[in-house]
Amino acid sequence: MTSPGTGGSDARAQARASADAAATDGFELPGAPDAFERFWNAHRMAYVSKGTGQVKDEHTCPFCAAPQRDDEDSLIVHRGRTAYVVLNLYPYNPGHLLVCPYRHVPLYTDTTTEEAAEMAELTQTAMLALGQAAGASGYNLGMNQGAVAGAGIAAHLHQHVVPRWTGDGNFLPIIARTKNMSQTLGETRQILAGVWDRAARDHAARRAANARAAAEHPRPGAGDPA
Repeated sequence: MTSPGTGGSDARAQARASADAAATDGFELPGAPDAFERFWNAHRMAYVSKGTGQVKDEHTCPFCAAPQRDDEDSLIVHRGRTAYVVLNLYPYNPGHLLVCPYRHVPLYTDTTTEEAAEMAELTQTAMLALGQAAGASGYNLGMNQGAVAGAGIAAHLHQHVVPRWTGDGNFLPIIARTKNMSQTLGETRQILAGVWDRAARDHAARRAANARAAAEHPRPGAGDPA
């Protein structure tokens, strides 16, 4: 015969045991189920364990190290005179490119006139290359200046060129917090590098046409001096 209240305690204990069993996997390791799926990215551990603080100078900077290796290993799409174009190792969308100066400078205001001009030129060419290779219908361009502004590697300036397509913001990234990548980064690099020269010729032709069009439309109020 049980004492008063013992039956209720036993029921609660059984309920807890049942809940524990439901939260225990085949290896009998406890866990707390939730609504999230897990996408294991062990290769990110080097970034997570040290964070952005691991980049302290040119010797620890991946954007300084990349041009020292071959294009395939570094995922470099194009090398310019003062800047280069490389695939983002953690892309927001397939074909996500970064335009980086070779010099280890943190801010856009630290670039020389030549560096700023070439970064702009490479950004425009990258947009054309992505359009030709993947039919991108839009682009997000941006520079995060400083760690407080969201820069993953704030010590070395880089501009993002993210291709966009209708429907790319579907339920996977919004609800499942997962990006669907249809190609390996190596395959993407090879395709973009293959169309880069054609995109550069297209950019040169567009630049000449735009210069002629601009010459025909002088700045408002810019007349001959009286």
